[in-house]
Amino acid sequence: MTLPLDSGTISRIVDEIRQLLLPDVRPLAPAYRLPKTPPQGAEIGHIIDHTLLKPEATPQQIETLCQEARIHKFASVCVNPTYVPLAARMLPNSVVAVCTVIGFPLGATLSPVKAYEAQQAIALGASEVDMVLNIGALRAGDYETVFNDIAVVAEVAHGEDAVCKVILETALLTNEQKVAACQIAKLAGADFVKTSTGFGGGGATTTDIALMREVVGAEMGVKASGGVRTYEDAHAMVAAGATRIGASAGVAIVEQARGEASQPSSDSGY
Repeated sequence: MTLPLDSGTISRIVDEIRQLLLPDVRPLAPAYRLPKTPPQGAEIGHIIDHTLLKPEATPQQIETLCQEARIHKFASVCVNPTYVPLAARMLPNSVVAVCTVIGFPLGATLSPVKAYEAQQAIALGASEVDMVLNIGALRAGDYETVFNDIAVVAEVAHGEDAVCKVILETALLTNEQKVAACQIAKLAGADFVKTSTGFGGGGATTTDIALMREVVGAEMGVKASGGVRTYEDAHAMVAAGATRIGASAGVAIVEQARGEASQPSSDSGY
């Protein structure tokens, strides 16, 4: 796999970040690592975060989302924080995790507010939190602010044995900024880096997934989200290095993997 950046550029960015940030790096759990054998066929459902984050989503739609996730054994349901208690009630003692979003979708929320939001969501039943990093600070090269923003949420999550994913919003970043974001997220103790909110004008691409995987290595999760609507899309993301897929079309993806006739939703849950 070849990065779309020269090694000198990557080395310079990483060196700058390391000079600023010297945290204790938390060991990553095996569940987040790149598997030796990627999931095939309908097994791809086991790495899907079945997602509904539309502002107009109703409780009935969230209940349906949870029922579908239980049937297909998706990795999680991903819902807005207000629906975490409902999802938790719908999925007791389930292999399906409850995931929610923090600082969503702009990432411009104050860091202490992001930490509080994560704390409250976890207390209400979330076991995974997907936070949007401070995009403006990253683009300005303010790596210390970006690091602290991620670190406070990761600390809250890990204190409750929850998973912390960091949304980069790749469509708004240069390749150099993507590299910096991945390295900072890893140093700050995040468990995953993730492509997109789906609200930022662009979604996941295999090129970005390959770049993110190359930067974080095999010991960290990479989530592809935004515009993943078919089994072909999902399979391509996994082949590029994704270990989790965020999609509103999870049912269609699994049915396509099984060879069943199904039309993917044109609606974007991410």
